[in-house]
Amino acid sequence: MPHATQHADAAPDVAAADLDTALRGGPFHVALRAAIAARGLPLQRVQHHLSRYGVKVGVTSLSYWQQGARRPQRPESLRAVRALEEILQLPDESLIRLLAETDERSGRRPATRSYRSLVEASDVLGRLLGELGAQLDCGLHMLGHHERVRIGARRELTARESHHIVRAHQDGVDRFVAVHHGDPGCAPERMTVHALDNCRTGRVRWHRGTGVVVAELLFDTRLRAGDTFLFRYGVEDGTAGVSREYLRGFGPAGGQYALQVRFDERALPARCHRFTQHSAAAPRSGRQELALSGRHHSVHLVEPRVRSGIVGIAWDWE
Repeated sequence: MPHATQHADAAPDVAAADLDTALRGGPFHVALRAAIAARGLPLQRVQHHLSRYGVKVGVTSLSYWQQGARRPQRPESLRAVRALEEILQLPDESLIRLLAETDERSGRRPATRSYRSLVEASDVLGRLLGELGAQLDCGLHMLGHHERVRIGARRELTARESHHIVRAHQDGVDRFVAVHHGDPGCAPERMTVHALDNCRTGRVRWHRGTGVVVAELLFDTRLRAGDTFLFRYGVEDGTAGVSREYLRGFGPAGGQYALQVRFDERALPARCHRFTQHSAAAPRSGRQELALSGRHHSVHLVEPRVRSGIVGIAWDWE
């Protein structure tokens, strides 16, 4: 009897040790299985906890994840992984980090943004704009929009900076609403929006499931119809895993758009190309290879006059 008691008391310690080892070395499915075992939760109970976070994941999917038969990939699935970190009382980013490392070791390339994820982001954007009582164009017509995106040493989207040249098409315009859509698995609550020139940061709203952030940029003046204005802002991101593309959607036709993507010298892509889409549901077209500049490790595109649709740059890692 004393021996039986000793083994029963030791079981939690063994489970905790297995979990610590799995969280340090992975892979993702082993760590997830160890975390669920350490907490003593059946998968039905895990599913119930996820539903309380507003995340719907089937018991079969959870089983496949912990067996390594499938991996979380869609935005909703990545949102579930972040919720699991809280439900299973794990350190922040622990499972997300292992998931990204598993992808890198296997050479697996996640799919580009799906139609569903773009539609979900669009729906969320509409709700967030409603909370701010704002319209997407804010009474401004775009004459020029220049973006610079930085990709860090961990191949993550570190930050971006936007420089806008606009003209008011109605009286009383005194703000602009900036929109940032982070990569899958990002943590929008940890992003920061910086007002850099001729504006200051107002209210900020975000949605964790889609990675959408909206922020008011307040002008120091009220524009009259026909007035032009220049302003600049930046977004510090760096919260997601490996980045593979950056895209920008446009509604009505506008002025010039330029996009530059600059890579850390310690993480250079194998290939880069530009692309366009008529809509989120349309196939990608207009593919054109882009050569990486030697000294500054960057690629760019220029649209002299943007049309309704999507334009972006994608890249492949070795």
